[in-house]
Amino acid sequence: MSRKQRDRGAAAVEFALILPLLLLLVVGIAEFGRAYHLQTTLSGAAREGVRVMALHNSVTSTRETVRGYAPDLHLTDDQIRVTPSSCLTTASTPTATATVTVTYPMRFVTGLFGADLTLTGKGTMRCHG
Repeated sequence: MSRKQRDRGAAAVEFALILPLLLLLVVGIAEFGRAYHLQTTLSGAAREGVRVMALHNSVTSTRETVRGYAPDLHLTDDQIRVTPSSCLTTASTPTATATVTVTYPMRFVTGLFGADLTLTGKGTMRCHG
């Protein structure tokens, strides 16, 4: 029996052994790439929202701005936390800072990587610029 006949199915067996690992790697890259994209979207939305809060002192406008910068996420008021609720400076707090925190529960598309992941974007800015 020649060597060529003995090695005939080796490539198919090797491919069958490696294919699940390659698929897991590709799916993992896609899932965590999506998580990174959502995280940067949340951070950008929080940063724009806190800018509106610091300059215009309006919680309603802040939440609308955050939703405008992340329209595909369908954020609710409970997911957008604005502190403090007013950006007025007083004698006791002459340099108040506003903070906007946006949370979003991300579901993995494939379900291979465990439970949902809660992503958070946060922005902080001194009131009145």
